[in-house]
Amino acid sequence: MRFQTLVMILVITVLSGYSLLLGNEFVQTKGKIQELQIVKEDQRKQQGLDLEVERMKGIIDHLPDDYKVAGYESWEIAKRMATHLHENSDGTFKKDWGTFLTLEAKQKDIDPLIVYELLKVETGGEFDPELVGPETKYGHAYGIAQFMKNTGPWIADMADLPYDDEMLFDPYYSIQLSIVYLDFLYEEYGDWDHALTAYHRGMYGLEQYIEENGDAKSWYAVEIQENAEKSSLVTYDQ
Repeated sequence: MRFQTLVMILVITVLSGYSLLLGNEFVQTKGKIQELQIVKEDQRKQQGLDLEVERMKGIIDHLPDDYKVAGYESWEIAKRMATHLHENSDGTFKKDWGTFLTLEAKQKDIDPLIVYELLKVETGGEFDPELVGPETKYGHAYGIAQFMKNTGPWIADMADLPYDDEMLFDPYYSIQLSIVYLDFLYEEYGDWDHALTAYHRGMYGLEQYIEENGDAKSWYAVEIQENAEKSSLVTYDQ
């Protein structure tokens, strides 16, 4: 009887050890399968991102061959933002413009909504890339970002981009110039009141405005920032 009991204990111990071994192998196998699934999903996302970048290169002539984005997460954020901008503009602001705007703005650490609201004000909410502004003593402003022919060339040079007057009617080109210029102005002045008023009135015009009003809070700067903040409450909480 005692021998049979010992045999049963031995069998149970062996079986328990074997079950434990199988359990560990199952857990390890399951973990490996999950890791492979994650790698496969990451590869799928990256392939999708690569295809989107190649498609964008086919749309934008001046996009460099080595154009990079921060990764799939940044691309997803850009696409969500693009959808919001498209809907906010009642379909006038194209989604591809919004995707490009967001990626370029994020590279400069600029809120894309600031850029979008600036373009909205500059075009009267029409976002017409063929827009020619009214005649002034300095000439006309052109395109979706309303650059003048005496301003566009040196900003393009700053951005290491080619320049031709007709390129100001390319929405992607104008968007990129506007972001480069805003980045320059913000670095120069350190806040958006100064940067946006300088964009609107010129750097010399900013000095005159401050002399006349005591600060840089022009209607232009205030409207863009307030609208961007209102929009951010909707966009970034999604």
